[in-house]
Amino acid sequence: MEIKDCRLAGLKLIHLKLWGDSRGFFVERFHAAHLSEAGIPSHFPQDNHSRSAPGILRGLHYQHTPVQGKLVGVVRGKIFDVVVDIRKNSPTCGQWESFELSDENALLLWIPSGFAHGFCVLGEEPADILYKVTDYYNPAGEGGIRYDDPDLNITWPIAAPTISERDRKLQSWQEYQANPIDWSKP
Repeated sequence: MEIKDCRLAGLKLIHLKLWGDSRGFFVERFHAAHLSEAGIPSHFPQDNHSRSAPGILRGLHYQHTPVQGKLVGVVRGKIFDVVVDIRKNSPTCGQWESFELSDENALLLWIPSGFAHGFCVLGEEPADILYKVTDYYNPAGEGGIRYDDPDLNITWPIAAPTISERDRKLQSWQEYQANPIDWSKP
């Protein structure tokens, strides 16, 4: 594993080593000691698997009670993954960073709590996303911000994404800023 810091403080991009030949490949997707050495938690009590069809856009989501970090990777297909810093005292609050994650590029993304996360599926095939989380899912403790908020000005690579009704009703960036989460509390 090669672990690199990203532009937004706390995010880390993890390059996995693929061993492959004409028969296929092998990749080590999780190694607790390597993650711990890089300051990434190595205890993840829950794994999630999400499948999305081409053109689907999900997000921007976060969980605040309990706070939840995510280790995200793609095992089939390709996504445009977006992370927005929503920590009110961060010098990059309101800024976003994007990454292309796929089954071919062997990248993982560490997203600590205090970030909103979303993605859209690229290409003509569905995408399977696996992510480990640092705490259990709590539907009462989740929130989100609209993917198309003009103040965030995210440049999504698909013109007419398919969005869930739930995601269409998420709050704006201004609404979030009026009542931000205190990410320093567990």
